[in-house]
Amino acid sequence: MKLTTKLLGIDTGGTFTDFALFDGEQLTIHKVLSTPHAPEAAIIQGVTELGLLDQPLNIVHGSTVATNAALEGKGVRTAFITNYGLGDMLTIGRQTRDELYEWHPAPITPPVPRELCLESGGRLGADGSVVEPLSDDELAQLKKALERLKPQAVAINLLFSFIDDRFEKAIEAIIPDGIFISRSSKILPEYREYERGITTWLNAWIGPLVERYLQHLTDRLPRANITVMQSAGGTIDARLAGDEAVHMLLSGPAGGLAGARFTAAASGQQKLLSFDMGGTSTDVAMLNSRPDEALTLTTNGKIGRYPVAIPMVDMHTIGAGGGSIASLDAGGLLQVGPESAGAMPGPACYGNGGTAPTVTDANLVLGRLQPDAFLGGTMTLDVAAARTAIHSIATPLNLSIEAAAQGIIEIANEHMAQALRVISVQQGHDPRDFTLVSFGGAGGLHVCALAEKLGMTRALVPIHSGVLSALGMLTAPRARQLSRTLNRPLPSLSEAEISSQFERLQQQGFDALQQEGLAIESITTQPSLDLCYQGQSSTLNIPWITSQQTIKDITINFHHAHEARYGHRLDCTVELVNVRVGLRGPMPNITLTVDVDHRPANHCASLYFDGAITTVDVVARGALMTDVKYQGPALISEAISTTFINHDWSYLRDETGNLLLEKNAH
Repeated sequence: MKLTTKLLGIDTGGTFTDFALFDGEQLTIHKVLSTPHAPEAAIIQGVTELGLLDQPLNIVHGSTVATNAALEGKGVRTAFITNYGLGDMLTIGRQTRDELYEWHPAPITPPVPRELCLESGGRLGADGSVVEPLSDDELAQLKKALERLKPQAVAINLLFSFIDDRFEKAIEAIIPDGIFISRSSKILPEYREYERGITTWLNAWIGPLVERYLQHLTDRLPRANITVMQSAGGTIDARLAGDEAVHMLLSGPAGGLAGARFTAAASGQQKLLSFDMGGTSTDVAMLNSRPDEALTLTTNGKIGRYPVAIPMVDMHTIGAGGGSIASLDAGGLLQVGPESAGAMPGPACYGNGGTAPTVTDANLVLGRLQPDAFLGGTMTLDVAAARTAIHSIATPLNLSIEAAAQGIIEIANEHMAQALRVISVQQGHDPRDFTLVSFGGAGGLHVCALAEKLGMTRALVPIHSGVLSALGMLTAPRARQLSRTLNRPLPSLSEAEISSQFERLQQQGFDALQQEGLAIESITTQPSLDLCYQGQSSTLNIPWITSQQTIKDITINFHHAHEARYGHRLDCTVELVNVRVGLRGPMPNITLTVDVDHRPANHCASLYFDGAITTVDVVARGALMTDVKYQGPALISEAISTTFINHDWSYLRDETGNLLLEKNAH
């Protein structure tokens, strides 16, 4: 039975904007070049090409507007209000240095100019007592200062406001109409005034831009009901998303992980290392595809140089993508990335005026990309332009064009392999116990090489891997992540006291999700505790099973988790820092549909591999027989991506349409 309203996932990337359409029976995928200057233009183009512009739609959107604004420093004029003596809080930060042994570090521009940092009363102590009251005169002075400074947004961050938010609310009430307001006791009611302050400021700094973009998109698509992907892997109504713009910083990557879990679960793969290689960057993560487990989240994320303490998917991002530019450094050594050719002009082979050699150009020169089959044949790649671009670095290196292209690929692969080691080996996990899941437009070209570098013998290339972030958005539920700091020794609390804290947060989440049309009985909750040994500054998140767990149980679980993570446990008091509750609605019912390609014959292509020309089969993915094992080397072609199967690897397409790869035993 078809849906009465079609469901469309949209992921705006640095190079391409991806679409995944589900009508209740069939998945349709589409891809267009991004328009970074106006992201909605590519969206309207794709919706129009899909014939959906005037149809009712449910859209789930992963947007880079918040991310790009933060990374490029293009937020709005924002005032920062805090307590007396703390105006330099965001400038001083944690007094850490990016380069520990650099004696003369370059000066860093403060997040907020000094004239926009306002100080006032309303200071609380750690016990919630009033240290400095907030007078009517101080409120009047703040209002006058804001009228004089004319900011577009205001961030309010008072000490210990997570205990009592009355002073922050009093300041909020006097802010003139038309100014975007971000209040720390609403955005992040947790301890650590710097991290809370930066997160609150980021939300204010980019919030008006996100609001404006989403409003513009909504106006352009009046018949669409739009929800937005958040960094924790759940969705929120677009009308509410602007108020919580900071939760959109990993919007697209979160969709990719949701898609990886969904497709891997369909093929029975659970322990996963994923890498999402797009045109600009590569995101790597470790996850489990069990349906009862949520995506792994972290509260120690960063965007650029700023810490972001809100829950977001735990991943590691590097500047290695299809558009990563290859160059020679001052010593004549070959470097790849992090600078990217982007969407315009893009790699040289795109024919849009780009001249710098990129990873995509290298793959084309090596024969791993077929020039007439890119994007299903709708875009022809210029081999001559790619060779000319790579010639510019091959000549100084005294290499052939093919050998230089091979070098570019090797360096890009090593960058990605190192990123995968960071989230596996450095966290105490053996990559050989996992399945490597590759997606993104360029992921399939590198999957076998990365698996071999990590000693892995299993890999999976999901169906529709080139648009998996867009597909993943169709599988994401409505969700909220809520938290509150307690900072109490765990033995001093009872199970009833902890449960009451959870109930308070759960009710907040129920109220928010009910406003989006969800019934309470359809919402599942995942309570957890942030714990540490007294005196530690970092915490571990431990699940809490309501009505089944005791203080003793949670303490034992923490000791085990600490030993697994750090290799030891301590005989000292455990402290409860934060209580957290994740709430999510029902998972959308999406069915994977397998594309069948009735083109009769496959053909062969010549590839440059290991210093020699090798002839390999070029196989249409849709023409593969289900559950029949094939042997590499081969190129598996499809409309939106290509997979390179190395020799010594076998592959099959299972009934879900996923490609399962296995290293042959010797």
